[in-house]
Amino acid sequence: MTTASRAKWLRFIVLVLGGGTIYKLAFLKDAFYVPMQENMGLTHTEIGTLLSVNAIVSTLLFVVGGFLADRYEPRRLIPVGLTGAGLLGLYMATFPPFGAMVIVFALLAVCADCFFFPSLLKAIRTLGDDDEQGRMFGFLEGGRGVVDTLVAFAALGVFVVMGSGAGGLKSAILFYSAINIGAGLLTWFLLSDGKGASDDGKEPVGLAGLMEAARVPGIWLVSLNVFMVYIVYCGLTYFIPYLKDMYGLPVALVGAYGIINQYFLKVVGGPAGGFMADKKFKSSSRYLKWAFVALLPVMGVILALPTGAGFIFPAMTATLSFAFIVFTMRGVFWAPMSEVGIPSRITGSAFGIGCLIGYAPGMFAYVIYGSILDHFPGEQGYTYVFGLMSFLAVIGFMVASLLHRSVSGGTAVAEATSQA
Repeated sequence: MTTASRAKWLRFIVLVLGGGTIYKLAFLKDAFYVPMQENMGLTHTEIGTLLSVNAIVSTLLFVVGGFLADRYEPRRLIPVGLTGAGLLGLYMATFPPFGAMVIVFALLAVCADCFFFPSLLKAIRTLGDDDEQGRMFGFLEGGRGVVDTLVAFAALGVFVVMGSGAGGLKSAILFYSAINIGAGLLTWFLLSDGKGASDDGKEPVGLAGLMEAARVPGIWLVSLNVFMVYIVYCGLTYFIPYLKDMYGLPVALVGAYGIINQYFLKVVGGPAGGFMADKKFKSSSRYLKWAFVALLPVMGVILALPTGAGFIFPAMTATLSFAFIVFTMRGVFWAPMSEVGIPSRITGSAFGIGCLIGYAPGMFAYVIYGSILDHFPGEQGYTYVFGLMSFLAVIGFMVASLLHRSVSGGTAVAEATSQA
């Protein structure tokens, strides 16, 4: 391995560390939902409000983040986002009142999705060549899964060691804060300054770059494709209560299944998707198209399986297989950015637009799925939810087909021009 290659992968590891830790404070409920209620005095509604505020601010600021990513180096913005999140965590550890927590969660969104995430995506894209994009984004998703798992279990260990009470929760929050600040310092020292915000230094970035990105037709297809993958991904949450309600999944297995469903599959699914997109399908957009199709027979098996404790392991296998396919798609759904011809000088703006549209389901998908289950309790509700996910997968196939056709047409034109 050459010195340049070692430096590239070292920067990649540091970026993955940041990507796997910056959201831990905003999603403290993943591991500490009950301790938040017991020690911070938060109700279910208040925790839901904090998450909604965070999601709304994040969605509104994605485009701003893309604008900033094209004006400033990732080495400047990424440390600001990570360090800022860590400092907010230090304040959160004082258990401030609910009104102050609303502001904290809004500012966490600013740090994560305005300063950090668009710059992270731009930095990852610039680390690899065009024929490496699927693998780079796949390894990013898988690496974040590894960090998610290790950091979450470490924080849980801190919580237990410190007494599993208010002191334990404060210690866990401080642990998350220290990891963020440490990752911020590492990115400051290890990320290079690069060659500036644009490729040649002659063309303007910022608002001009945002307008240029918006005029590229492919960005809208990429964004809609991310939207369709993400809205199906949101439905994975309901496999857990489904297995508990319909198959009597024991409480001891609920946690284990959740860890596998949300963390382990991310670890293996991201790299697997990147490998298949780059090596087998030779195109991320082509892989995404057929992955949507692959979801349908698996969901058919899930819906056809008889309910009851006797079928719990086939049901777990089928739901995890569906989730695995979705995580392979999540691993590469940003890779088509290079296929649609987005110039690297406006990558941040393009990712800002993509995040604004692509992650929008986070604001409403859970409400829709949850409302269906509330209005139609039991097996009927799950049938409707899973049927809706299948219908969305069909729409996703059509969107991905349009994206692949657009990419293929652009490639053919480029080759003809080159030959001429």
